[in-house]
Amino acid sequence: MNQKTFRKIILLSGCTTLSIHLANKLTFYTATLKNLLDDSKGEIYNWRFGKIFYNRYGSGSPLLLLHDLHPASSGSEWRKLISQLSKSHTVYVLDLFGCGRSEKTNITYTNFLYVQLISDFIKDVIKHKTDVIVTGLSCSFTIMACFHNPIYFDKIILLNPPALRQLNKAPSKRTKTLKLFINSPVIGTLIYNILSAKHMIKQSFQENYYYNMDKIEQQDLDICYEAAHQKGALSKFLFSSLKSNYLNLNIIHALKEINHSIYLIGGSDYPDSYSTAEEYTGYNPAIETEFIKECKYLPQLEKPEELLDLLSIYLEK
Repeated sequence: MNQKTFRKIILLSGCTTLSIHLANKLTFYTATLKNLLDDSKGEIYNWRFGKIFYNRYGSGSPLLLLHDLHPASSGSEWRKLISQLSKSHTVYVLDLFGCGRSEKTNITYTNFLYVQLISDFIKDVIKHKTDVIVTGLSCSFTIMACFHNPIYFDKIILLNPPALRQLNKAPSKRTKTLKLFINSPVIGTLIYNILSAKHMIKQSFQENYYYNMDKIEQQDLDICYEAAHQKGALSKFLFSSLKSNYLNLNIIHALKEINHSIYLIGGSDYPDSYSTAEEYTGYNPAIETEFIKECKYLPQLEKPEELLDLLSIYLEK
């Protein structure tokens, strides 16, 4: 290869890299233009690992709402329940570390990071024993936080918790390599933006989150898209940790030992919903279960009225 050809290759590579970088910057900029996740209307908890955004509503006994752990998730997941729940509770809704309006950093996100966050938030901000309603993967952190600090928790309501067998998957050489690739500065960011594009989020809603696709609201799609791109490329580090199984955690021992009131609510049409409930009750027979018909992963968005009816029963017990 002569020097002229080599220079052309270097120039072409540089131009391609610059073009991808600019495209990434444009994606993050346009994704947040609507400012649906306004961070001026909330409070900040200065946690030791970063700033945590949260809102407080109403008055009464404390109730903490924890969203599913995903870069596209945020406290807005609960927007249809807050008005009713805040009539009889002081409702705390936060964006978990690495999500939404909370701080995002270039670290490996692990399960115990969130176990500590939940415990610290209750201890430092709520300062009372609290009821918790939690979705998806975040259920595992809540169970472990309750196991390690039982005095902070009262009732725990799990919405579509992950299968226990899924939580046993540990990082491998393959997933660690995937994590390094996603974390790479330009190409990794491009891959993240492709996987968190609007049509990919809509596909998740259609295939996993909702039973009735006619109920999907554009506002929720836009909020998720914006949440996935808040803080720019820093959003991808939670994503890479998730894909690499660093957030998984075996909770079987904790599940067996907890003496708190635990309620499990599943969507009847979410895959493995019934078998997952059987797993949980198999290790802790005191867990009460209920299923919302014609519903999948996010009953708080798809069927908020039916979910509120169940919550009113469980929270008043």
